[in-house]
Amino acid sequence: MSLLRAVATSALATAHAAYDALVCVVPAPITPHLGALGPASGAIENALAIDAAIARGGRPPVVLGATGAPGGRVVLAVYGSGQPLTSDVEDVRLVAEAAAAGVARAIEAGASRPLVLTVAPTGAGPRFSKVTEVAALAALATQWFPLEAREAGKAPKGAEAIGVVGLDDERAKWVDAIEQGKRLARDIAGTDPERMAPLRVAALCEEAFAGTGIAVTVERDVSAYPLLAAVARASQVVERHRPCVVRLEYVPSGPVERTLILAGKGVTYDTGGADLKTDGSMAGMSRDKGGAAAVAGLLRTVAALGLPGVRVIGLLGMVRNSIGEESFVSDEIIKSRAGVRVRIGNTDAEGRLVLADLLAEGRELAEHAKNPTLVSVATLTGHVYRAHGPYVGLINNAPSRARGDVEQLDALAEQWAEPLERSRPRREDYALVAPRSSAEDVVSSNRLASVNTPRGHQFPFAFLDIAAGLRGGNLPFLHLDLAGAAVDPPDWQFGKPTGTPIATLAAWLAT
Repeated sequence: MSLLRAVATSALATAHAAYDALVCVVPAPITPHLGALGPASGAIENALAIDAAIARGGRPPVVLGATGAPGGRVVLAVYGSGQPLTSDVEDVRLVAEAAAAGVARAIEAGASRPLVLTVAPTGAGPRFSKVTEVAALAALATQWFPLEAREAGKAPKGAEAIGVVGLDDERAKWVDAIEQGKRLARDIAGTDPERMAPLRVAALCEEAFAGTGIAVTVERDVSAYPLLAAVARASQVVERHRPCVVRLEYVPSGPVERTLILAGKGVTYDTGGADLKTDGSMAGMSRDKGGAAAVAGLLRTVAALGLPGVRVIGLLGMVRNSIGEESFVSDEIIKSRAGVRVRIGNTDAEGRLVLADLLAEGRELAEHAKNPTLVSVATLTGHVYRAHGPYVGLINNAPSRARGDVEQLDALAEQWAEPLERSRPRREDYALVAPRSSAEDVVSSNRLASVNTPRGHQFPFAFLDIAAGLRGGNLPFLHLDLAGAAVDPPDWQFGKPTGTPIATLAAWLAT
């Protein structure tokens, strides 16, 4: 059952009976916005007369007593530095951070039904056009707790409901659908490698999509995916670690105008394989299924919205990169699903192998699809975080660039607090994976970690392009590397899964 409650702005004065705290998310300076804060304005004005510092952005939220406010209390969460938010440096994540902190503080203060009131900055333009929705999503995200905690009965006591002022029913439906997708993505990405082993991910998908109209198919025989099967080879000896490919398909009720085919990397644990991760770098590798998690979450959102005109297919490659007698090793030459001979360069570059076979299947599906686009989604490289920090790395091919996909996605990502950084493939990327002998058609990687390789998150695109049989074709292809944005804070072992970029992709599908 959804926690979200839409509250019309006109109903703010009478909403105190249904809620027990008013969380005010306001830009600095806050004085010009006092008139928009309803029953909170007097309490905040009095508090400012005593302590002007509470108006500064970036500080912890402040709890104030306020007669007439829900629960008799106001939580003031201020964002921004006091300078106009009109430059292209600041973004709507300021709102998300303040809203999340404000709701968490309200619950800490004893509230169970907080009401969130968000004020947009003056003159900030389209990047801040979704402040109410972004604040609502941030508030709802505070109420996700790890699946292991929930199943053990150890999850903290959360909110009974979260009201959001200014949402109408249609916008509330969007927010709720996105949160449904993000919750599923967080459960898949954030759960330990045994509880969320490959076939247990498949079982969760079957459960999560029951009754939604999404068709779920689980392929346990992965022999049709030779590169994926190689990654899984050492895991086959342990029954609960065996791989699968999960196919999720959404078909709209009316005519199909476009098709989106997504390949999600679902490495449930990455030991590095024979090129073993050492020096503690294996911790957190249960989060290496973030790409598959995001794809599954997007399908859940699409189903909840019932988007017209678009058919969406998600291919989740669920596999464990284990170490053992059957480990695949560097120097092996394996023919991909597309018939491309791949020489393995490093077994810790396993995600691109999984994606290459899924993309090859996606290419096959695209041959019979209406206006298809192919997208790979993965927590693929450490280099993307080294290069871009906590942003999604986006790279695409010429047919996609000609259509303006990056410009569309970039603008939407800014609005939905999931900003991205753009790249494009270059000749150096293809040179790095070029064959060195007549024995192979492409090399999967060099011997170094991606963080120690120039263009370490760009050159895998070239590998995918070749190994999946896409290069030279007309099929638009985009690759999203989530490794820098999949958890917040960026601690792969303890950071909270974000569900990025589900909101952005859902908005893109609706355009």
